[in-house]
Amino acid sequence: MKVRIKFSKTGHMKFVGHLDTMRYFQKAIRRSGLPVAFSGGYSPHMIMSFAAPLGVGTTSLGEYFDVELTETVATDEIERRLNAVMTEGVFVCSARKVEDGKASTAMALVAAADYLVRFRQGKEPSAPWQEKLGEFISQKEIVVTKKTKRSEKTVDIRPYIYQMENREGGVFLKLASASSNYTKPELVMDTFLKWMGEEPLPYAYMTERREVYAAVGEEGASSFIPLEALGEKVE
Repeated sequence: MKVRIKFSKTGHMKFVGHLDTMRYFQKAIRRSGLPVAFSGGYSPHMIMSFAAPLGVGTTSLGEYFDVELTETVATDEIERRLNAVMTEGVFVCSARKVEDGKASTAMALVAAADYLVRFRQGKEPSAPWQEKLGEFISQKEIVVTKKTKRSEKTVDIRPYIYQMENREGGVFLKLASASSNYTKPELVMDTFLKWMGEEPLPYAYMTERREVYAAVGEEGASSFIPLEALGEKVE
């Protein structure tokens, strides 16, 4: 039975990196007593796959990983067992049975993600940024310079910004998140501020990932669906 777990990561846990988060859940699953599946060979490991790494310092209400079990377990029971061993700042929101196969893993399915970015107190732009969002996103092109380990390249990120609006006192973003077009919310925000004539300040943003999506429909006419919605509850 392959299960997709959705969890939130808040509070001090935002400072725990991706690899340590993976290790944390491996230990938590063992403590929960769930019948987890292991790979074969001389160095067996827990069969699990995380959807998308979360940057250190970023909170989230919608993180995902897939894990394989050797037996069928009710999804409500999986949630209960895991939450019983969770630490403060991590909460299992749901468990869903999903299809087997590499093509259906959470990591392979990621296409987009929602973010809410707020400015830290004292680091807000001097200009009225709320009034400028519509003009910024209405541009046909938003060209940025991306630095890689070996070089720099210019990229038009406008096709990868699916939504950008004022919400909850911050900037709501729906961005491309596939490995081929992954777009960081901080890059979008820095570009927006520079376009307004403002210099981005260090540690100015409080970023929260709200949801992670898969693309459904034909290429060019895709819509997005939360990874959670691709699974089903098991009684």
